[in-house]
Amino acid sequence: MDAYNPRTVEEVFRDFKGRRAGMIKALATDVGEFFQQCDPEKENLCLYGFPSEQWEVNLPAEEVPPELPEPALGINFARDGMQERDWLSLVAVHSDAWLLSVAFYLGARFGFYKTDRIS
Repeated sequence: MDAYNPRTVEEVFRDFKGRRAGMIKALATDVGEFFQQCDPEKENLCLYGFPSEQWEVNLPAEEVPPELPEPALGINFARDGMQERDWLSLVAVHSDAWLLSVAFYLGARFGFYKTDRIS
């Protein structure tokens, strides 16, 4: 993954926004390219969003345990068995869940306190 390591509430929020923008780009703007990369004949693929607002379809991280929570595994397998819109919606739901898990992981990792949040 990337070496970016957010440590403040603002940095975690920027991380979330960047990853979200990348995933929206994959699922809306670059949908043709995304569809092509999710070949059902390939191994278990995941959609990754990065803080730089970029996206990538790739195999899950090999490190155990992974540095960050893993996105949904095998997004490519259902691609040809569903309507494209339904498949994209399914990937989007799993992507939303992953974005929240990354944000909560980063927040818990650095133990943000009430003084670090806006009241």
